[in-house]
Amino acid sequence: MKKNIISGGLLTLLLISCNAVPKAQTEADVTKYMNTITAPELSTHLHIVASDEMEGRDTGTEGQKKAGKYLIEQYQKSGISFPPKAEGWYQKVPSEFMTKGFAPKLNDSENIWAFIEGSEKPNEILVVSAHYDHVGTKNGEVYNGADDDGSGTVALLEIAQAFAKAKKDGYGPKRSILFLHVTGEEHGLHGSRYYSENPLFPLQNTIADINIDMIGRRDTLHPDTNNYIYVIGSDRLSSELHTINEAVNKKYTHLELDYKYNDRNDPERIYYRSDHYNFAKKGLPAIFFFNGVHKDYHMASDTPDKIEYDALAKRAQLAFTLAWELANREERIVVDKDGK
Repeated sequence: MKKNIISGGLLTLLLISCNAVPKAQTEADVTKYMNTITAPELSTHLHIVASDEMEGRDTGTEGQKKAGKYLIEQYQKSGISFPPKAEGWYQKVPSEFMTKGFAPKLNDSENIWAFIEGSEKPNEILVVSAHYDHVGTKNGEVYNGADDDGSGTVALLEIAQAFAKAKKDGYGPKRSILFLHVTGEEHGLHGSRYYSENPLFPLQNTIADINIDMIGRRDTLHPDTNNYIYVIGSDRLSSELHTINEAVNKKYTHLELDYKYNDRNDPERIYYRSDHYNFAKKGLPAIFFFNGVHKDYHMASDTPDKIEYDALAKRAQLAFTLAWELANREERIVVDKDGK
């Protein structure tokens, strides 16, 4: 190893310079902030977001708008605002944009965004997304959508709160993070498609999308454990996204990472069925966390009392630690694959 010889004056300048630099991210106790994502807080949020009062959160309905107002209130309580480039909390998605064949006409709706600005690379954006719409009511029954996708919706609240607490302690993310609650997913991934075609920040500045859709239950293929998560799309555009996710899971959360639905020959075509896909098809690395389908999927019985909150917390913690690494690593992740 080559020996470095530094003069006294230069050493003094280096010490002064180092003391002037904000706290290094490597000094932060990531586990401390990860553990602020808790089962009781997730339960509190989800029992409101997926309550009968929200009337199933169908796209553009009063119930969905009421749920959206609750999300905004929680961000405000955490000291998190909408992006400074935006005029408010909403990205309006017009009814005309969501017209699809012979499907019923939808009302105007809104994506909701919250934002934590990066300390060193504020113009590089990490998106963390989940859809907050569901399917409304049918024959007088409320389809609460607790897992689909109330679970992902409240996970975003807790992940954002964890980052806000870290920033308050002097460990804000180096890159900016956009928390994006999209609308119209159940009717055709409309809200994420609208954002991808009308981005607030240039897509070339977006480093990745972490998408969370159904992470509160277990499926029929895992009857004896909830300590797993399906990982979809992580290796389609970036080899680094895949390896980083595996590394943070090994270090922090120790979930079984199941790649069943990442199979290119998956007959369910899950990769194409949630909001990450609208980022991926624009060439942006995207990863989708999913617990699989269960008997209450798209049924009135998808209620908050059936959520396994310990699993929901652990899966949200995985998304948080991945977001932490992506937001704070020196270089943005590479795009070195063709998306197939």
